[in-house]
Amino acid sequence: MSIRRLPSELVNRIAAGEVVERPASALKELVENALDAGSATIRIRLMAGGLELIEVVDDGCGMSPDEMRLALERHATSKLPDDGLDRITSFGFRGEALPSIASVSHFTLDSRVRGADGWRIEIDHGNLMGEGPASLPPGTSIRVERLFEKVPARRKFLRSPRGEYAACLDAVKRLAMARSDVAFTIEHDGRRIFSLQPTTPPTRVAELLAAELDRNGIGIDCERNGLGLTGVVSLPTFNRGLADQQYLFVNARPVKDRLLVGALRGAYRDLIARDRHPIAALFLSVPLDEVDVNVHPAKTEVRFRDPAAVRGLIVGGLRAALDEASQRSATREQPAAPVLWTTSADYTPPEPPSEPVRPIELEPNLAAAAMVAEARALFDHAPAARAEPAVADVPKYPLGVARGQVAATYIIAEAEDGLVIVDHHAAHERLVLERMRAAREGGTTASQPLLMPEVVELDEPDCDRIEGAAQELWGMGLEVERFGPTAVLVRATPAALGKTDVKQLLTDLGAELAELGSAFSLQEKLDHVAATIACHGSVRAGRVLSVAEMNALLREMEVTPRSGQCNHGRPTWVKLGHAEMEKLFGRR
Repeated sequence: MSIRRLPSELVNRIAAGEVVERPASALKELVENALDAGSATIRIRLMAGGLELIEVVDDGCGMSPDEMRLALERHATSKLPDDGLDRITSFGFRGEALPSIASVSHFTLDSRVRGADGWRIEIDHGNLMGEGPASLPPGTSIRVERLFEKVPARRKFLRSPRGEYAACLDAVKRLAMARSDVAFTIEHDGRRIFSLQPTTPPTRVAELLAAELDRNGIGIDCERNGLGLTGVVSLPTFNRGLADQQYLFVNARPVKDRLLVGALRGAYRDLIARDRHPIAALFLSVPLDEVDVNVHPAKTEVRFRDPAAVRGLIVGGLRAALDEASQRSATREQPAAPVLWTTSADYTPPEPPSEPVRPIELEPNLAAAAMVAEARALFDHAPAARAEPAVADVPKYPLGVARGQVAATYIIAEAEDGLVIVDHHAAHERLVLERMRAAREGGTTASQPLLMPEVVELDEPDCDRIEGAAQELWGMGLEVERFGPTAVLVRATPAALGKTDVKQLLTDLGAELAELGSAFSLQEKLDHVAATIACHGSVRAGRVLSVAEMNALLREMEVTPRSGQCNHGRPTWVKLGHAEMEKLFGRR
């Protein structure tokens, strides 16, 4: 078979397969072009999630008729005047977007340069339908209709209009955050979704992300070795089940880069559960010659000259900010509702028995003895709550003083400004981890030798992983050695654990090391392993604590970093303020 040149229409459709994957891809390219044109206002209109219509209107510099025709040719661009790919400052630069979109849709391009007349070019799936004068204000208007109508193989793989709309909205949000100085308006099926005016980056982020982030967010502003990082991240206890609210930018360019996502995840290690995700909007500033944006046709991936420095800045900067806010826990507005609480107003007493209960007649001294015996019998069992007599003045402790324990799990404490409820297992898990971390850093980790070394049977790969980490585990007080192909001998455990299930501990460690793999640094692996060990050594729910033990735990929480959340990202305490309690009882 002889070699031949492919027709330009087919070349454009092949390119469209890389650049225009779905309506959101086309919308992203059009909005980026509008931003590169110097627009101050961008108006977007969608129908059926962009499947039927995508319209982008801007007030940028506009194009002359000759420039419009040239823009519809492949690899024609105004954004690389000196052919340099190492110092790109614009969003677009490949010159593929417009011809690719025009080859798979009914495409209408209107544009006008200030001081000149407007012009229109209409293309139907790669075929020129006509061109001529057009009436419009200075700027550019592009309509993309019936996307992939003549490419059924591509259209059948698209999602529902609702799903495509969600992807379009996400693309616009990212670009709106990247350029907070530009006004954005978006409509979908005739309904106004949002209208954003020019503002500062923090305000724009607050407008587009969770409304509660202003109370549960942490500002980021740090610099290292010529790299800068700004933005906002959520408290570990203010998280989501999906990573759909993580917005990352490199030199104001929205990206979806594995290195950056991994660094964000690494900063939250042992602060958040594996299946939970923080909310974040991070803006990374990198010298132009230190980053390559010419990696992927969609321009969502970048490559750094020094990835270790970038990762170090993100992990270190976020970790420092999270440590400063380590005593904070997420506060969520939950209005008191009768369905959530039983109050004296709606309490229904139990029905009286059908037959009257005849009292047992006893001699006076026998009746008193029976009452004493009944009280003793009650306290022979674990109480549902333990109470401490109230005092006139409450000491000024942030977490208050312990008043009792409910369900052998929750500490009830009285503070000056309300009622504090502490999950003692979650809190102690964090305290044990921080003790182990401090001891490891100080080189004084204590271990407890086992009276009889214990042999734990595991799968051979898990044994290999634990044997490979034996030196690091020894530094945390866990002394292990290989004992045959499928067994590990445990000679000592961390003293902080006390009595623990050694087999379960080794099983969890094997699974932990398998999941971490080789993508994590040694320090990160140590932190993950320490968190697993700490979980085994914490006070379990169901244990009854004395008032002295409760207060000791509260005081240690107040001086321990990151004590606002456990190692899995759950809050360790919540507070019910006096105002909220007054609402519950109708005093407000």
